[in-house]
Amino acid sequence: MPSSVQRKRVRKSPEDRRADIVGAAAEVALTEGLECVTLRRIAEQLDVRPGLISHYFPAVEGLVAEAFGSAATAELEALLPADPQDGSPLRHLARFLARTTGPSYDDMSRLWLNARHLSRYRPGLRDHVLDQETGRRGRLVGVIAAGVERGEFRTEDPVLTAVHILVVIDGLAVHANTGLRDRPSAVTRLAAATAERELGLAEGALNPTDAPEPPATEQS
Repeated sequence: MPSSVQRKRVRKSPEDRRADIVGAAAEVALTEGLECVTLRRIAEQLDVRPGLISHYFPAVEGLVAEAFGSAATAELEALLPADPQDGSPLRHLARFLARTTGPSYDDMSRLWLNARHLSRYRPGLRDHVLDQETGRRGRLVGVIAAGVERGEFRTEDPVLTAVHILVVIDGLAVHANTGLRDRPSAVTRLAAATAERELGLAEGALNPTDAPEPPATEQS
């Protein structure tokens, strides 16, 4: 005999509900594109009424912007943690380059291309793109500057070096958008090769599998 007991719906706080909406929108943005972030699509994703989504985001433009910001922030924290606890700057940079030029980063590469294109017409999204670009550059500059201080890297301008590396990574993102899978190693290593040249490192020093842990420097 069927049970007459109905499951009690959990009432979430406005903060938690809003976070759920943004998280669902970020997932759709990564897998389907920012154009697919609509109030109805996110309502379907969360199995709720569209009116609930519009209660928190009366205009879909705000949700699109926050979806990109959420996805990009999560990716940045995984790629370049603000306060890394393990390894050296050289290892952090090698790991960052390996992850940003591998197939697991393709969805994020496409999302960056998508966001930059749409930001030409959407001021709210443009602000989020600029914030994320500034944050990503700042984190990379921090790693490079720390490496210079420890004697692992050599560069007179960490900011310019970071920009050179990021420009190459962004260029490689175009390949991700084409769907091409057969990428020559010379192409996939282009960002690492650029970083090695800019930072005075030997060829292969930034390979993720054989980047050595530099010896500890003596403290004065």
